[in-house]
Amino acid sequence: LMGTGERPPVRPGMPSGARMPHQGAPMGPPGPPYGGSPAVRPGLPSPVMEPSRKRPVPSQQVQQQQQQQQQQQQHAKRRKMADKILPQRIRELVPESQAYMDLLAFERKLDQTIMRKRVDIQEALKRPMKQKRKLRLYISNTFNPARPDADDSDGSIASWELRVEGKLLEDPGKQKKKFSSFFKSLVIELDKDLYGPDNHLVEWHRTPTTQETDGFQVKRPGDVSVRCTLLLMLDYQPPQFKLDLRLARLLGIHTQTRSCIIQALWQYVKTNKLQDSHDKEYINCDKYFQQIFDCPRLKFSEIPQRLTNLLLPPDPIVINHVISVDPNDQKKTACYDIDVEVEDPLKSQMSSFLLSTANQQEIASLDNKIHETIESINQLKIQRDFMLSFSRDPKGYIQDWLKSQSRDLKLMTDVVGNPEEERRAAFYHEPWSQEAVSRYFYCKIQQRRQELEQALAVRNT
Repeated sequence: LMGTGERPPVRPGMPSGARMPHQGAPMGPPGPPYGGSPAVRPGLPSPVMEPSRKRPVPSQQVQQQQQQQQQQQQHAKRRKMADKILPQRIRELVPESQAYMDLLAFERKLDQTIMRKRVDIQEALKRPMKQKRKLRLYISNTFNPARPDADDSDGSIASWELRVEGKLLEDPGKQKKKFSSFFKSLVIELDKDLYGPDNHLVEWHRTPTTQETDGFQVKRPGDVSVRCTLLLMLDYQPPQFKLDLRLARLLGIHTQTRSCIIQALWQYVKTNKLQDSHDKEYINCDKYFQQIFDCPRLKFSEIPQRLTNLLLPPDPIVINHVISVDPNDQKKTACYDIDVEVEDPLKSQMSSFLLSTANQQEIASLDNKIHETIESINQLKIQRDFMLSFSRDPKGYIQDWLKSQSRDLKLMTDVVGNPEEERRAAFYHEPWSQEAVSRYFYCKIQQRRQELEQALAVRNT
């Protein structure tokens, strides 16, 4: 006889609710695995027990159960790699399954390689990816002589038109950038003596709302050849700076980005061993550094601030051109090649690869199919073991199975007592039965008394 605070004995080494193995095969009937509706032994009532016969569940245990349920739900949402692995016993039964395990190992290596490449691509996208290209610049002009018989005023006055256009020297068919997208500003300076101080400059400057264009054109009245100067400022991304002459000679850099300039300075410091041996934060300036930074010693963290006065805007591209109005002059178009930096086309492909989710959905669908197939195989293995054990010893297997089901039922319903003893008459002739009857009637009387008192209280009010 077990007391109300005791739990039924569990075989050492077996988890709660586990079935007793028989001849190397797990116990259980064919069909859904254990955890659904429990099998009930013939003669036993439904597993719905009175609350008085169940053990009270402490609040701490309730919280633990809730946490376990949440964890199980999370694990159900994201199945792990281990769910795809076939058990060793199934692999022994089906030697051909080794091919599946080889594919699984190959998939794991492939996933690791793809993940590593994704990380490399993410790091590469953080750095500017540029390509050197040639931008061919076309400067042409046309002359429109005066026509006395013209009706409009424009045709009666001689004029010329200057065009500035350009394109990248690349394979046709690729996405082409507008000509103006390569420049930050364009200034055309005409002869001041011919057009005066207020009308001799034609300027274009980039603004946040600028509309890109394929070229620029300037039209002015005139019937004589004009000398002009074109000042083109490239739009560097990231911004580049021209170095102070002394610093440029020291580093061998004329125009570069701020990060490249600082990197070149650090390389110079390491090459000439200017870093302080005791305090690594400081740099001992040599004679060239002293001339440039005007101090014998400085912190490396101060260099970006000190560079501000040593970095100048880059020089513009200067082109001198003659606008000819001579009709016999055949050379009215000039071509110039300019080195520009453009975005690496591979960058857009890398970005689209990182943002692509179509393949991920297909892979997730295939993974779900694999999980379902593995679960089906495991279920078939349980059914096979059940039938195989039953065929070897039907009587012994049924007896062991009934014992296992009885234990499982008792653990699932958390019932106190032994149903096998309780179904015999001798069990109720024990000394405790008299006390149990007295307690039962006492509880019933108290319950009826409370109901009667409540009824009288309601009637009196």
